[in-house]
Formats: sequence, structure tokens, C-alpha cells
Amino acid sequence: MKRLALLIAAGFVLSAWSAAARTESTVASVLLAIGAIYLVYDPLAPNWEIEESRLNDDTYRFSLKMKRYHTGGAGESIQILKRRASKIQYEQGFSGYQILEYTEGIESQTIGARRMAEGTIKLVQRQQADSFLQNERY
Repeated sequence: MKRLALLIAAGFVLSAWSAAARTESTVASVLLAIGAIYLVYDPLAPNWEIEESRLNDDTYRFSLKMKRYHTGGAGESIQILKRRASKIQYEQGFSGYQILEYTEGIESQTIGARRMAEGTIKLVQRQQADSFLQNERY
């Protein structure tokens, strides 16, 4: 859908510029169309929003939601969760983490469906870490 909108906008821009009469209103309408597409699509925005909540001293819960209009990144949620877990592990001085729970799904909304993911991690010290077995299934 986004690609189609971008192709239509690109065609509109090319046809407007190639027309014999380049008036100020044509330029203004082209800029307005580009601005509207950028506002909806926003290519520089991150693909995922992440909400983090601390359940206790060593357990965190993450809720991730993907932006509605995107061109990729649908499989990044587990990577984002692991990256954030590693950062918290390093900041808190723990030697590892275990993924206690992880789910992915699609959340239906009026405007359109969004990918979502939720996960819970537990920070562990070296003797508790079992990263070869515990986290391999993800």
C-alpha cells in the first residue's frame, strides 16, 4: 500500500515537473503531496515502539508495537528485545539474562492491524545463566 502511494506520488511529481507550464500552484501542490506522504510514512521513524516496565529488581517486561506503515522490519522484535535485555544486563552489572516469556501477534485496530510482541526477561548472575539451553528456542 505504501509502495503504491509512493509510486503514485513519484508519478505525480514527474508529471508535474515535465508539464510545459510550471506554475507556483503546481509546485505548491507537489510539495504538499510530498509532505503528506512523508507525514504518514515517516521513513526516519523507528519501526518499533518499546515500552519497558520493571517488575522487580531483576525482572523486566517489554511491550513492542510496530508502526502501521512500514517497508520492513516485521521480524525484528526478538532482536530488539534481546538488544534491550543485553543493554539492561550490562548497565545493572549482571552476567546474563533469560527470556522467561515471549509472544508475537497482530493487534487489530480500526485504522489497521499492527504487529506486536511482548516478552519478559530475568537478569541472572553467572552461576544461574544457562544461555546455551534457555534462550536457544528463540
